[in-house]
Amino acid sequence: MLPVSPHTTRLRHPASRAALGMALLVAGLAVPATSASAAAPTTSTVATVTLAATSKPVLRQGSRGTAVSTLQRRLTALHYDVGGVDGIFGPSTHHAVVAFQKVNGLTRDGIVGPRTWAALDRPVVPKPRYTHSGYSLEANLTTQVLYLARGGSVVRILDASSGKASTPTPTGNYTIQRRIDGWRQSDLGLLWRPNYFYRGYAVHGATSVPTYPASHGCVRVPIPAMNRLWSVIGVGVPVHIYR
Repeated sequence: MLPVSPHTTRLRHPASRAALGMALLVAGLAVPATSASAAAPTTSTVATVTLAATSKPVLRQGSRGTAVSTLQRRLTALHYDVGGVDGIFGPSTHHAVVAFQKVNGLTRDGIVGPRTWAALDRPVVPKPRYTHSGYSLEANLTTQVLYLARGGSVVRILDASSGKASTPTPTGNYTIQRRIDGWRQSDLGLLWRPNYFYRGYAVHGATSVPTYPASHGCVRVPIPAMNRLWSVIGVGVPVHIYR
């Protein structure tokens, strides 16, 4: 074994190295980073990303302000049926958020928290299964949304509720056969501006559009959404219902 010089200090214990680092820091000398401290930027980066994801406010029905306007503009750009940008988180914005959450596989609560904000930055962009030169409707029963499509692109996405298990919505390819501009009292309830595509089955407005299949077989959409859709579609428009 070689002798240790009295002028040489060997610091084998981590605590001794830390003490030396502190002493040099106090003396104004730079201390090289150890392998443990080199990993710190990774932790810091993760923390920064997490903070960025949670920095936006949680929005829900009743919220107001510039953050709501930002949300509405983003949803409109993604073709969700917001109804307009006014900075007020009303029923139409709520249903647009629910439709977005359905398409993106998120919790269907209509609340815009960190997960929904993150998905808005990297959204799923749906495409229609069928291509028509004019307008067409596609009801995706799996996601419970209704697409207004044109020329192979989705131009509007509406929150929808189709038939429950005991009264399912028939799948297939149809066209709008007839429609009524107003309320229709059927044996199973009130239908607002129904567009009949097969027998008594219709795409129509309703006062209740839950996040799950709940109708007697028709495809329900919110009443304001049907009002905005009414002048765009008409008799002869193709309707595709699928899972």
